[in-house]
Amino acid sequence: MNSISVRALLVRGMLAGLAAGLLALVVAYLLGEPRVDAAIGYEEAHSHEHGGVELVSRTMQSTAGLATGVLIYGVALGGIAALVIAYALGRVGRFGPRATAALMSLGALVSVYVVPFLKYPANPPAVGDPSTLDQRTTLYFLMVVLSVLLTVAAVILGKRLAPRLGNWNATVAASVAFLAAIGLAYAFLPSFNEVPHGFPATLLWQFRLSALAVQATLWGSFGLFFGYLAERLLVPRPAVAPSARAKAGVAH
Repeated sequence: MNSISVRALLVRGMLAGLAAGLLALVVAYLLGEPRVDAAIGYEEAHSHEHGGVELVSRTMQSTAGLATGVLIYGVALGGIAALVIAYALGRVGRFGPRATAALMSLGALVSVYVVPFLKYPANPPAVGDPSTLDQRTTLYFLMVVLSVLLTVAAVILGKRLAPRLGNWNATVAASVAFLAAIGLAYAFLPSFNEVPHGFPATLLWQFRLSALAVQATLWGSFGLFFGYLAERLLVPRPAVAPSARAKAGVAH
């Protein structure tokens, strides 16, 4: 793939990331923000500190702030993912641009978000000890890095085992190795149980599901949008069939 194609894919990846970010923004606003408001209400009702200065209004946070964060994240994600998919085209199997984009987006969702999420799930306001914030943040990003590296290692392992075991058996073996390594990481990395007594379990569950829904919408829609744009760029269009009149002229 030449530099012109990579540059074109990068631009299309950023556009697809922007479109995916718009869909994720809708999901975040409709599903996530009501749970954040409920958690803030719980925190204010049970807090002993009053009269704090609000630097940014809640309305600004839930509208312009949310939109800016999600859209910038979507564009950045789209650009990085487009470069990864451009490199993966033809290297992870005999898949076209759409299938490659879909598979890579699914793999990214699992490795970048779902695996770390299962160990360190998202928490709404009022959940979590402020004194452990730095430690929890560091461990979360460590889990993301480990998950991505182990995913890459599993793909490499599967490709090397495929000639001897076949594609299916190699995929199963690589998946088992990945799950075993992730299980060890889950077991050895510290966990945190900082949900305050009396915090509604339903609210916590709904908030975490909404966070997962936002990420699933972002990655899923990006895979679809970018796959379509990449296929239009890279796959030659079929030649236009000759008209009936042209056929008749040739016959005469």
